[in-house]
Amino acid sequence: MPVDAARALAAGPRTTEISWAPGDVQLYHLAIGAGVPATDPRELRYTLESRLHVLPSFATVAGGGPPGVIAALSMPGVDVDLARVLHGGQSLTVHRPLPVRATATRTDRIAAVYDKGKAALLVLRSDAADADGPLWTTEARVFVRGEGGWGGERGPSADAREEPGAPDRVVERPVREDQALLHRLTGDLNPLHADPEFARRAGYDRPVLHGLCTYGMTLKAVVDTLLDGDVTRVRSFTARFTDVVYPGETLRVRMWRGAGTARVDVSAVERGDAPVLTDATVHLAVDGGRAAAGD
Repeated sequence: MPVDAARALAAGPRTTEISWAPGDVQLYHLAIGAGVPATDPRELRYTLESRLHVLPSFATVAGGGPPGVIAALSMPGVDVDLARVLHGGQSLTVHRPLPVRATATRTDRIAAVYDKGKAALLVLRSDAADADGPLWTTEARVFVRGEGGWGGERGPSADAREEPGAPDRVVERPVREDQALLHRLTGDLNPLHADPEFARRAGYDRPVLHGLCTYGMTLKAVVDTLLDGDVTRVRSFTARFTDVVYPGETLRVRMWRGAGTARVDVSAVERGDAPVLTDATVHLAVDGGRAAAGD
């Protein structure tokens, strides 16, 4: 079986040294749509070195190597066709504000393998730390179509959520035609996001946007709309990817305020408000954190 659950879970963690500089942070911010309008002081916090802060979702691409989905496929016990792989969800916990420049150690391991019947679900956990201590923990949930059915544990199911009523805020964010091409420069070179022939082999009419791009655009919308741009207040962000986003579409981001949380749902406007990111929650620090480290 291409997914050997026992071997994947028994494998030791993989440790990698990663580093980044202000230019890497700026590129990521541009890749998720920052910088429009270019002279807006609120956008300059994402694009200008002298004012730069780091959106926490940068952790998902920090270091410029393969992201969680691709990294999971290179772990022991996993040997699958990339065209059958889907990014099912992402979670991020920030242990402290991210610096604009750092060298850190990232440790990756397969934390769980679930049998979903028609698919296998891999959970890749990554922990990063620098000389000052832990920075973040992420979990990428990776579906491999056609690899289930071996009789393994099914794993947790999505909990039913109560209908929250009318959202407190709704914003729309356009996805550029070249958004996926920009986001590829942060490290995810999966041809699904650029090559029409590969996209068709994977079952799509045309290349699709990275799930992590939708994830980053969503978190930026929450930070800018509900937190007045204060990235230090984000403690964690969890979301499930329910459908793909195509470059050129418009994201409609609905937000509900809670006690120390923000609930978020995202849909594609041009496809009849089709849900693309659901079951999303941002946990917040009520009083904010210390300022992000400067360069």
